[in-house]
Amino acid sequence: MYRFLLTPRWWGINVFVLLAIPICIFLGSWQLSRFEGRVQDHRTATEQVEAGSKEAARPLAELLPVDKATSGRRATATGRYGEQLLVPDRDLDGKRGFYVLTLLRTGSGKALPVVRGWLPGSADAAKAPAAPTGEVTVTGALQASETPGDNGVNAQGGLPRGQTAAISAASLVNLVPYRLYDAWITLDKGDSGMTAVPAAAPDNTGLDLKAFQNLGYTGEWFVFAGFVVFMWFRLLRRELEFLRDAELGLTPDEAGESRSVADPSGV
Repeated sequence: MYRFLLTPRWWGINVFVLLAIPICIFLGSWQLSRFEGRVQDHRTATEQVEAGSKEAARPLAELLPVDKATSGRRATATGRYGEQLLVPDRDLDGKRGFYVLTLLRTGSGKALPVVRGWLPGSADAAKAPAAPTGEVTVTGALQASETPGDNGVNAQGGLPRGQTAAISAASLVNLVPYRLYDAWITLDKGDSGMTAVPAAAPDNTGLDLKAFQNLGYTGEWFVFAGFVVFMWFRLLRRELEFLRDAELGLTPDEAGESRSVADPSGV
C-alpha cells in the first residue's frame, strides 16, 4: 500500500519535507535566540544605567568612545558653555516638551553636547534659561550619539534655526562652529530649574519593534514547519484514498460521486 512513497514523485516530496522542516526549525530557533538576546541586552542595559547613576563620575576621556559598556556611566568634563540649541518633541513622564542642549567647549578643542534639562510645551528659545558663564564642570550620564528615527528620535528635517531633531555629531556639525565629540551627556540635576533628563539605554538594547519582529518571525517559521507536516499528511491521505478507490475499480469521478452519496457534506 505504501510502495508509492518510493516513486520519483514522492521521493521529491519527501526530500523537500525532510529539508524544509529542520530549516524552518533552525531559522525559528535563530530568531528566538535573537529575541532572547535583546531581552538580555535590555536587562543588562537597564541594570547598567541604574548602577552608573550611583558610581563615582570619571573624566570624559576615560569613557570614550561610547559603547554598551560605557553608555550610562557618569562622566565629568570642564569647559565653557557656547552655542545653545533646542531639541523639540521630547516626552518626559508622559508630557511633551523639549530639551535644552548647550555645547560645552572643553580644553581639548572639541565641544561636548550637554542636555541641561527638559521644559514642557513647544520649543521656544525664550523659555530656555541661559547657560552659566565662565568655566564650569558638568557631571552627568554619558550617552551615545542618537540615530534619527530610532528609539523615538525625530527624523524630520527643516526645523527652525536653533533647533535639532537628534543629538549627534552628524546632526550638529552643520549647526555649530565647533569640532564635536561623538557623544553627549545629560546632567544629573536639571540646570536653572529645568527637569533632569534620565539616561537612556544604548541603541539595540531595548524591547523595541525590532525585538518583537524577531519574536513574530519565530512564530512564522514554526508555523511554516507545522504547515509542511500538515500538507505532507494531507497528500499522503489523498494518495491512499486514490489507491483504495483504484482497488475497488472506481474511477476518480465515480469515487467522488460515491463519497458525495455517503457524505453529502463532502467532508
